[in-house]
Amino acid sequence: MILSIEEAKYKGKYKINLVFSDGVEKTIDFGEFLKNAKNPMTKKYLDKKLFQSYTIEYGDLIWNDYELCFPIWDLH
Repeated sequence: MILSIEEAKYKGKYKINLVFSDGVEKTIDFGEFLKNAKNPMTKKYLDKKLFQSYTIEYGDLIWNDYELCFPIWDLH
């Protein structure tokens, strides 16, 4: 089975609720990751408007043409 993200819904602050193709649903808080990031390309997503600009492409959650993305197994 190929696992993918079917739906992503912004829940406030730095939280996104994800629904996976196997039916698992989780709310992930990206806040600590972003606050502790050393790379300025990552840290800029502390801007909530920019953070909310994610998309789902090919079953992955991405920002700005893969500028920021997470392995699906880390999210699942």
